[in-house]
Amino acid sequence: MVGLERVKQDELDELASFLASDEWPFHGNPRPDLETARRWVREPERFLGESARSWWIVEDGARAGVVALQELADPTPIFDLRLTTASRGRGIGRRAIRLLAERLFEETDRARVEAHVRADNVAMRRCIASAGPWVQEAHHRRAWPDAEGRMHDCVTYALLRDDHESGRPTPIPPFAQV
Repeated sequence: MVGLERVKQDELDELASFLASDEWPFHGNPRPDLETARRWVREPERFLGESARSWWIVEDGARAGVVALQELADPTPIFDLRLTTASRGRGIGRRAIRLLAERLFEETDRARVEAHVRADNVAMRRCIASAGPWVQEAHHRRAWPDAEGRMHDCVTYALLRDDHESGRPTPIPPFAQV
């Protein structure tokens, strides 16, 4: 069973240790040290603050990852999902994304949420595609730097509140040439 448990303010040191304890290969800094992770968790818009909320992803009582909703002050928040190496490839991410969407649409008035994924992160792209009526809305060429400064393509997915509620994606209108 997969669930989400809100990260509390007094758990920031635990969160920093968690982030420094594994590798996140498709993030800008794939292996943060503890000091870097401590800085991150204290940034008000990254994990906890007026515009950010985070949850532990829990499977059968054990922490399998963390998911953060960011930019909640904007009309379109985004999310950051990190699963431990041992938790990847088992459907936990898909279930966490579904739960995250439920929380967002129950707890806020936001009409949509986005996910930005490195194009070569095939596992995450499949995860999002199987998590509900998400729609790929954009492909950004050479828009995502890695730790060595190489640029990768990035893909943007979005889930509309109406699509979440109906279970069906709203089709993207055909591209009009100008």
